[in-house]
Amino acid sequence: TCWQHPYVNIFKHVRVEDWRRSAKEGDVSTYTDKTLKCSVFRIRGPVPANSHILVPKTINQSLGLSGRYFYLLFRPTPGKYFVVHLDVAAEEGQVVRISFSNMFKEFKSTATWLQFPFLCGAAKDSIYESTSKSARHGFVGAAPTSVRWTCLMLDLQYTLSVYLSRCFSHMKSIKLCANMAVKNMFTSDLLLDPGVSFSEAKLMGLASSHGTGAMPRDMSFPVPRGVSWHDLYDYIRFPSEGTKLPFDSIQKGSCVTSQRSPMREVSRCVNLSKPVRDRVSLIQTVLRENESFFSFQNLCIFFFGSPFQKLLPDPILRLNRIIGFGGATTKYALWTKSGDAVVYPCHAIIVSMKISSKQQRFFIGHTDKVSALAFDGNTTLLASAQTGSHGVVRVWNYKRGNCLAIFRIHAHSLSSLSFSYSGSILCGVGKDSHNKTMVVVWNTLNVTKCGEVTILAKAHTDVDIHTMKVASFDDTRMVSCGRDNIRLWRIRNGTLRSCPVNLGEYHSLDFTDVAFEEGNAPTQHLEDQMLFASSRSGHIFEVDYSRVLIRNVRRLLPAQQQHAERREKWTFNTGPGIAINSISVCSSFCATGSEDGFLRLWPLDFSAIFLEAEHEGPVSLVSVSSDNLQVLAATSTGNLGFLDVSSRGYNTLMRSHIDTVLGFSVDGIRRHLTTASSDGTVRIWNMDSMHQLYDFVSEDSPCSVAFHPSEQVFSCGSSSGIIRVFDISSAKLLAEHKQHRGEVVGLAFSPDGEFMYSADSQGSLALYNSSEEDHNMIRVVCNVVARGPERAPDALTVSSDSRCLAFVGPSEYIVTIADARSLDELLHVDVSILDIESPRLDSALKVCFSPSSTEHLLVATSANKVLWVSTKTGRLLREVSKVHKHQCSSLAVSEDNRFLLTAGHNAVKVWDYNMQCVSLYQMFIGHSQPICQVSFTPDQMGVVSVGDAIFLWDFLAHSINSLTDSRGVQLSNGMPRQKAPLPSSPPPQLDASTTYQVNQGDPSSDPRPAASFLKVTELVNTSPLNSSHIDNSKCPTALFLIDIELTFCCCTYLTTELNFQFFYVIFLIFFFYEVESKGKTAVRPDCYSHFIPRFKTSTIDQAAVAPQPGEEGIKLKAVIGYNGNGRGNMVWSPDQGLFAYTCGCVLVVEHLQTGCQRHLQGHSEEISCLAITNDAQTIASAAGGSKGSRSLICIWDIHSGTCRNTISYHRGMVQSLAFSRDDRFFLSYNTFCLYSDFSDPEVALWSSKTFQMLSSVSVSGPIHDAAFSPSAASQIACVGSQGIYFCLIHNRGLEEDLKVQRVKAPADVGDVELTAVCYHSDSFLFTATNRGHVCVWDVNTQRCFMTWEADEGEIGVLLCRGNRLLTGSNTRWLRLWGVEALQGIGTTVVLEQEVMLDGTTVSAAFDNTMDMGIVGTTAGTLWYINWSDNSSIRLVSGHKTKVNDVVFSSDENHFATCSEDGSVRVWSAPSNELVVQFQVLNQACGCVCWSPSSSKDSACVAAGYGDGTLRIFRLASSEMEMKLHPHHVAVTAIQYSASGHVILSGGKNGLVAVSSPVNGATIRVIRDHKGAQITTIQCVNEKNFGLDGAEMWLAASADRRVSVWAVNWLNDKCDLLDWLTFPAPAYNGDDSPPPCLAAFCPADTGLVVYTGYGVEKELSFYSLSKKQVPQLLKKIALPHWATCFDLCAKSQLIAVGSKERGLKLIKSSSGRFQDFLQHSDSLQTCHFSPSGALVFTVAYNEILLWEVRGL
Repeated sequence: TCWQHPYVNIFKHVRVEDWRRSAKEGDVSTYTDKTLKCSVFRIRGPVPANSHILVPKTINQSLGLSGRYFYLLFRPTPGKYFVVHLDVAAEEGQVVRISFSNMFKEFKSTATWLQFPFLCGAAKDSIYESTSKSARHGFVGAAPTSVRWTCLMLDLQYTLSVYLSRCFSHMKSIKLCANMAVKNMFTSDLLLDPGVSFSEAKLMGLASSHGTGAMPRDMSFPVPRGVSWHDLYDYIRFPSEGTKLPFDSIQKGSCVTSQRSPMREVSRCVNLSKPVRDRVSLIQTVLRENESFFSFQNLCIFFFGSPFQKLLPDPILRLNRIIGFGGATTKYALWTKSGDAVVYPCHAIIVSMKISSKQQRFFIGHTDKVSALAFDGNTTLLASAQTGSHGVVRVWNYKRGNCLAIFRIHAHSLSSLSFSYSGSILCGVGKDSHNKTMVVVWNTLNVTKCGEVTILAKAHTDVDIHTMKVASFDDTRMVSCGRDNIRLWRIRNGTLRSCPVNLGEYHSLDFTDVAFEEGNAPTQHLEDQMLFASSRSGHIFEVDYSRVLIRNVRRLLPAQQQHAERREKWTFNTGPGIAINSISVCSSFCATGSEDGFLRLWPLDFSAIFLEAEHEGPVSLVSVSSDNLQVLAATSTGNLGFLDVSSRGYNTLMRSHIDTVLGFSVDGIRRHLTTASSDGTVRIWNMDSMHQLYDFVSEDSPCSVAFHPSEQVFSCGSSSGIIRVFDISSAKLLAEHKQHRGEVVGLAFSPDGEFMYSADSQGSLALYNSSEEDHNMIRVVCNVVARGPERAPDALTVSSDSRCLAFVGPSEYIVTIADARSLDELLHVDVSILDIESPRLDSALKVCFSPSSTEHLLVATSANKVLWVSTKTGRLLREVSKVHKHQCSSLAVSEDNRFLLTAGHNAVKVWDYNMQCVSLYQMFIGHSQPICQVSFTPDQMGVVSVGDAIFLWDFLAHSINSLTDSRGVQLSNGMPRQKAPLPSSPPPQLDASTTYQVNQGDPSSDPRPAASFLKVTELVNTSPLNSSHIDNSKCPTALFLIDIELTFCCCTYLTTELNFQFFYVIFLIFFFYEVESKGKTAVRPDCYSHFIPRFKTSTIDQAAVAPQPGEEGIKLKAVIGYNGNGRGNMVWSPDQGLFAYTCGCVLVVEHLQTGCQRHLQGHSEEISCLAITNDAQTIASAAGGSKGSRSLICIWDIHSGTCRNTISYHRGMVQSLAFSRDDRFFLSYNTFCLYSDFSDPEVALWSSKTFQMLSSVSVSGPIHDAAFSPSAASQIACVGSQGIYFCLIHNRGLEEDLKVQRVKAPADVGDVELTAVCYHSDSFLFTATNRGHVCVWDVNTQRCFMTWEADEGEIGVLLCRGNRLLTGSNTRWLRLWGVEALQGIGTTVVLEQEVMLDGTTVSAAFDNTMDMGIVGTTAGTLWYINWSDNSSIRLVSGHKTKVNDVVFSSDENHFATCSEDGSVRVWSAPSNELVVQFQVLNQACGCVCWSPSSSKDSACVAAGYGDGTLRIFRLASSEMEMKLHPHHVAVTAIQYSASGHVILSGGKNGLVAVSSPVNGATIRVIRDHKGAQITTIQCVNEKNFGLDGAEMWLAASADRRVSVWAVNWLNDKCDLLDWLTFPAPAYNGDDSPPPCLAAFCPADTGLVVYTGYGVEKELSFYSLSKKQVPQLLKKIALPHWATCFDLCAKSQLIAVGSKERGLKLIKSSSGRFQDFLQHSDSLQTCHFSPSGALVFTVAYNEILLWEVRGL
């Protein structure tokens, strides 16, 4: 459908003037209209159907137009009628006719036809217009004489969805009937505004990418200069924004939103009358926009908004779960045929719940409570009926969830529905207008094909019918029961007839339910059918269906009490019976549900009960599943569950309130929800499982609840005024206060948890001290809150800083802001003076503080407005009117101040908080009663609304990293890496040596020694590790620390891209100082494509001792991740199979099929870019120099893996490298340098053979990209901030010169920077801008002849292959364009495909046909893109932000990493493929650990987060198993105990929590390290100590203390074994001191190794065995402070990382060491695998995996 974008001119598409693909009939002619000044069609005729234009010509053809919006440009003939028919196809294949005409008086609908009345508009200021404004129905009838040309927009998708619950597919045909004049018609997916010109649209920011724009020129109406479009023409949108009746009509809205401007309108001043002025209290403080005072007689109201903006994402809410059951009835709940799901009503919504996972699916469409449900035999069709005076029946496709048909019946109180087994017959029972029972039978045979439902038979009767069911063996037979009757029904010859069963002496019984034996058994013969009926007297009748005779009558009696609390076997005897409400029969047993709350299972002879289950209330429904293994039961108290017959276990599916839910509160830490209801109960729910945890029943009715912000405490206010405070963990009543005399209308805790507040309906306000357990009352103030219960349950609101309290009072017109700690009044705001034009005084209903802006108080008023009031001055900041059709009942603001929630009547609205447009909201329905309260969840990931039930919504606006696109475009799937298709040619043969290093040291320096040693001091010669002794005199001392010339004293490490802007400012402080000393000014380029290295404070260890080749103790095995901070740092040659990318300072060459890697190591700094020769034999890599030295360019030979040459010329960062098409030339250019500036970038040209410089040119302004011509190697194009540079290599004998010609960017794209360039052919090239434009240039004339807007953001990547162009931008969109050069004319462009990735595009490489390629993003991901099959596969995945921890599983089959971005990733070993990622938004993950169990089913990963939570993830299910909250501060260390019984976690405040991974409970809290951050926790099995404990564990904290503990978790023993304390001088560094680290020795757990800041840089070994005081055994001197270390389980090896970017591998027995400098930043983590065969090292987001060989 790309050809249909942006619109389809229908008349041009079918060439209507030829009448070959279209047809005309009757009086159809053309004439020139004077108003439009163009030729138009005129259709005339007395009978509209006899004169028409039909497109296409025959009904067998189809237009196939998929545009959502249909536009018709026409003018109705004055005094005449017209008709328009649109035939549209739904996705289900159904064709629906949409008709509109000014002949229709009312809206009519069937399953296949919608008829809308059309209300004609009139000329402005005419008598017809004024009449229309005052008329109730507008102009229903012939068009007025002053009718104008009209642009009609019809939303086809909305129309089918709302009126028929169908999904729009395409438009099939159009029929325009007399009488009208027509200019044209078209379809589009864009919402176009005819009143906006192209220049105005550009200024307003309207673009097709936003789904909006101006009307196409060939479709626009002429407008004279200085005249408004809306003064001449009418613009009608359907759905209409007007409020006139009839509701379902097409008419001009009451306000024209298109006339608004996104700019602020002129202030509107009004005069206040004296009565209003008398009510002004603080109006003199109201300020103008420029903050100057003005006279209180005038009040300025400002209007904002643009009608073309859209609140995103759409939808912003998604209904996730509903806690509730019933509403109108609790006797309907259905099994699916498979028995895996249950379908039941919850007020106006139908819920389908999976019984295993509790996952819910919703059927939404009813406007009132659902009163009946029915399934057909195969559970493919679902029928539902709603209660009320206008009974509606809907038939659904159960699997798809769409509504197939909707039809009304002339009956109310529809109480029963039943489907036949085949689904061809549907029977319903209700009451007619005379309150007589009416039975209707519908034919639903064709409902799945065309949505057709017809009435087969109808009957009126005086007989009471309680239940009616269609016989499973015959679609024409039914059975019913009710008071005094059981009747058999049959349809014959279109007539519904019935006969009663002779009840004899039982004729006065009240029958409740009927059931056939065997349930659904369509093959059983009529003579074998047995019918069962139950009654309220306890009788069960067994009826012979064929003979209409009663065979048996039995009765359920109460048990006879022979002994105390002993019940005998149930029998059927005489006496008072127990009412049976429901009965269900299968081949094995009969199930009954009775009024005494029991579900009972009987054998078919009813000899005795063999299974029963007791419920809290009367059982209203029982239903046996089709496999006879489960029995569903529902109670009149709102409970739903099922009995498993085989296991005899009962499972509760749903509990619910049986009356209105008045209010709620959420415990964000434990995800608990407490609710108060009119049914007299307070309940606590688990928000994830929907389980009811607690149920509090009170004598007086609860009306408001509030959770404490951090503790397991909640308070409840009742209608009697009593306030009760409960401790949930101990089920204890903490306090009870009785000072209130009226109903409690408000209850709240301060966000800091220090205070609690309550207000009652008599005007009293109370303050409590909630920091104490008994919640002592501090103060009570009377007559300050507005009286009355209408502001319950949230009449109070507390500011996020806990300083202010706001409420309505002392009168309904005043809003008071008080001091939250004393209740002293701070400010009164009178809202009654704000609505000047209203005849009534406005009053306040609800108040709400803005969380992130405490200066904003939101007030909902009785005039249906929301006011923004300043809490400092009381002035009105802004307002929005007509918030809901009814008064607003609840308000809530998101924590980030982006969104506002309002509730009014039955709807929830989500608004843009800043109100850039008053129509910028989304509305959500589903409640059948007024909503009492709505709010965001504390984690801002959900929304809760309560009223008839509890609705839990997913809030989708905070899924910023989600790859879901609201426009339905296919996005990257985000799955772990899979095998990518490879070219047929084999990859190049690699040298056996997989690692090559470039020596960047001084070539004249002395050769390094064969072996290096650290100083080892033996204090006690008893250590088991001392296998040899080295003479200390022969060992060199520790290396010295290099001074840092440039110190950033105010910077810490970089965590996110957003922080980068802050650090860059600091970066420029030093940069500007250096530049100013040279008299220059630095200007940073305004584009992302410029490479800027990540900010680092680390320096390189100049004294590092690298091992000799072949003698390395560890060897680099794999690099995990890709550097998304680079630019153009990935290359791929599909013909030769070469694939290379960078990670830090390492160049990775990877074999795509096997995943094997080679690592080319020659740089010490972050690699910025790569380039590859066209024959794929050579790769060039560039990286910046340290401390202002020149950048280094390495030239690599692919086959040997060696460095052929190095170039060190540029002083700044090398932005890009490029080889010419014939590989003769090599181009490089530099950009920003910390010690230089942007003003003098230099382009250098090199020889690819000798790599000698041929020429260099300095240009003005930064260069962003360069490209060689694909055919002429002497032509080069460069782009930058100053425009485009056309370069020509001029040969002068042995010398080469660069001739440069600069051309500015075209003026029509504005003030932009050119960011990317690529050649299309010899004569054309493309450039991109930082504002999303693509410009096409003629190389010969050096002129831009075409531009188009290809993206909304900056385009940083351009690739062209043949006639296909690829663009990648910082909006995450990757787009493929079809471009075709037309000789002498220009270029045509078509968007072929697009995909959204997970980050900004920074590198791309594609094959020659642009069918497949690889793309790199700033998220650290390399994607394989295949345009042919529209697929995307994740090839390489890494962390974007700092990696905090990495750890192996015990079986070494997996390893886990965690990052600052909140992600925990699990990788497989040895393939290093990403298995699963667990993402927590807005929280950093600081530590991670594996459970001791290594089995695939039980393996778990536990992680600690910045908000103090622990999360346990199970690898087998790839789901979070449990969330714990043992800390209130960030978790810094975590470890499973050696046995796995508990989890130990340490926080930033020094507390160590012991938690159960089974139930999540906090077992104990250890406070010995309180006040100092926990840096290390380690747990081991105790082997040789003989202590009273099976395990040991240690904790190290930032105050240089280590505690060692002996524990036996099963016996709840945890004893302190030893303390280690280390003295240290005062730390004078500018950064934080080195961490304090400790670990048990793997070979002997009696040894503890420690390092940290102290007197000396060293590793200390302490023995714990058989000593009262830990004994220092040995010390190993270190050259630098350690930032991390770990001990190997074999070979006595220790890995130590430092801030100097080095990993030092040390032999603990001898002190021998080796240095490895493969990282570009300081090391923060190193970990050996459990076997000691592998070791991980991490620097920022660089993860390197090493193979351990030993020293």
